[in-house]
Amino acid sequence: MDESEQFEVERGVLTSSAASWSVAVHRAGVISELACHENAGADRVDEAAAALGLSRRYVYEFLRRWRAGDGVASDLLPGRRGAPAGGRHLPAAVEDILSEAIRTHYLTRQRRSVAAVYREVARLCRLRGLPVPSRGSLVRRIGQIDPVKQVDRRDGADAVRARQSAGGVVPPVRHVLDQVQIDHTPVDVIVVDERHRLPIGRPYVTVGIDVYSRSIVGLVVTLEAPSALSAGLCLSNMVTDKRDWLERLGADVSWPMSGKPAELYLDNAAEFHSEALRRGCEQHGIRLRYRPPGQPHYGGIVERVIGTMMKTVHELPGTTFSNPQERGRYDSEKTAALTLKELERWLVLAIASYHGSVHGGIGRTPVGRWNAGLAEMAPVVVVNPAAFLIDFLPVIRRTLTRSGFTIDHVQYFSDALKPWIARREKLGRFVIRRDPRDISRVWVLDPEGTEYMPVPYRRLSHPPVTVWEQKAAVAALRAEGRADVDEEALFRQIELMRDVVTAAARTTKRARRDTERRTTTPSAPRTSTAALIPPIEVNEDPSSPEAAAPFAEIEEW
Repeated sequence: MDESEQFEVERGVLTSSAASWSVAVHRAGVISELACHENAGADRVDEAAAALGLSRRYVYEFLRRWRAGDGVASDLLPGRRGAPAGGRHLPAAVEDILSEAIRTHYLTRQRRSVAAVYREVARLCRLRGLPVPSRGSLVRRIGQIDPVKQVDRRDGADAVRARQSAGGVVPPVRHVLDQVQIDHTPVDVIVVDERHRLPIGRPYVTVGIDVYSRSIVGLVVTLEAPSALSAGLCLSNMVTDKRDWLERLGADVSWPMSGKPAELYLDNAAEFHSEALRRGCEQHGIRLRYRPPGQPHYGGIVERVIGTMMKTVHELPGTTFSNPQERGRYDSEKTAALTLKELERWLVLAIASYHGSVHGGIGRTPVGRWNAGLAEMAPVVVVNPAAFLIDFLPVIRRTLTRSGFTIDHVQYFSDALKPWIARREKLGRFVIRRDPRDISRVWVLDPEGTEYMPVPYRRLSHPPVTVWEQKAAVAALRAEGRADVDEEALFRQIELMRDVVTAAARTTKRARRDTERRTTTPSAPRTSTAALIPPIEVNEDPSSPEAAAPFAEIEEW
């Protein structure tokens, strides 16, 4: 590019030529790294100038444009030669009068007309002995005002929404993990159980995305509906090193994004207002921020990535698609093949590919933006994920008795409680945390509020059960007319219910096998579940074939 080029940007991504867009993407890759540093420094500017083949002056101008704009590649599209359109040639004093008149007369709820504002400009110029600008000068300057700002000042906040994109306005962030958005959705696929490979339903996915780098930093796949626990599990996955978890999944990929967020940006679902989440975030210094009520378009970053994730899931066997019309006569349950763990592994591989693909919203790969951000600030990684998760488990309050604690007809006791039992009348109710996935033990906060102590079943012979099994057993006993539910009857009922499920699964599996034997020809190949999960490598280079990803269609958010 010749240095006589003027700094007028062609904003249209779709209207620019392929060559211009290629130049803009290259510029964005260099300038975005430079912009990660609050003070660029002469050495860094010189390196950027050498990479772009430009002088320092142009690098500084591109840096200013990048920071003043939206931080996207289109901010750096090559411009046209010649004098910049819309250039201002009026005396500075006249420009000041125009700006002040627009601010105090046009951008107000009184909504004065352009003619009225121009009369005020002419009056002030004559009063101060300055040349009166044309009415066109005023009109052009009004036309350069951000439409959202103009409507907000003249018509109010409610009128702004129609001027905003469905994605809403993302609060500005300057570093990795400054803000993480979390949301959940049902997955458009039916999974099978580990033992019998029979359909067990649609799972839910909870995703956390770092707004600065657009990296996915937390992922949880469960069969339970979204709850405070889902948010806690996602946070626990987010703040700890993921290598052990990836190894257990059998996913041979790199996922370096870990650390404690400064702020969580959430919608107004009940689980995001739970005491467990609030107290856990207070404990760990994480701010909670919620979308404005009645404006669901806010927080569009995480919703966009979840929506794209669901489109890729439609390629899997057992997909339910987005709606019955799209599904047609496809039998989702009959074709279901993936277990919950296999689905989780598939999603991890897809996310790794997404991290290595150029993101249209930031003009580079999420992993590249993340690594650049680490140079400014290293995230705080939690070394004890179990202890961290406890702070986000559902809260229960109970009074201590001589036999320990009773929670939902189940007794819990430990010798460690004995010193407190002697003075229990003075201690009030204890704060207790319970993991709904396994209620065989609870965590009790000591009276000083310093640490949690594990307290198991009083009767250690009882098997670990989920809170959902426990509630179903209580409901079944109530249906039998039992006014009181004792612990022994409760666990007997759970065992009976498990036996029924196991017997039903065996019968269903046998019937399904017989049906397949009658309808499948000997030559028909059977699909291997492993073949459904091809290995995907993370590749920083967007031009390489390996960089192609299920999330490649994600563009600017």
